Amino acid sequence: MALGLYDAVVPNFVQVVQSVQGILDKAQAWAEQEGMAQEDLLAVRLAPDMLPLAYQFKSCWTHSAHAIAQCGEGRFSPHVDPAPTTFDGVRELLDKTLSALEAVEPQTLDAMADRTVVFSIGEKYRLDFTVQNFLLSFSTPNVFFHAATAYDILRMQGVALQKRDFLGRMRSEPR
Repeated sequence: MALGLYDAVVPNFVQVVQSVQGILDKAQAWAEQEGMAQEDLLAVRLAPDMLPLAYQFKSCWTHSAHAIAQCGEGRFSPHVDPAPTTFDGVRELLDKTLSALEAVEPQTLDAMADRTVVFSIGEKYRLDFTVQNFLLSFSTPNVFFHAATAYDILRMQGVALQKRDFLGRMRSEPR
């Protein structure tokens, strides 16, 4: 059976976003237990030159649902609006992400696979991709990078997360 672009991308994005939702729930419970303000936890960075936890959560949307929507327009630029500053704001963005991913029509995404999408940052930086190559070689690694970075920040803070929390609900066959 041939694997279409939709099947190679969207189910993985859904799996990661759902796992990130679970990680967020554990982060919120931990912050409440430890008496840490949500704004403080969402501002934690893995390293001084990296962006904070809230940005990592936001980037899971940017590189999944937002990226697919931008592919339909033939262009993608990094989203520059600030990240949410509350757990509820992050949760709302992740819920919006899942809704958008669930609304993607397989045949629509598959039909765009060979179209051009231009990645640009201002006027100085531009890369041309096919939609397929953009989603597989740029967006997918970014979704996993930002989800893993959120996981790592929370582990560094002491949130009790396990590998299973990162993996989320896998698409295994029933016995």
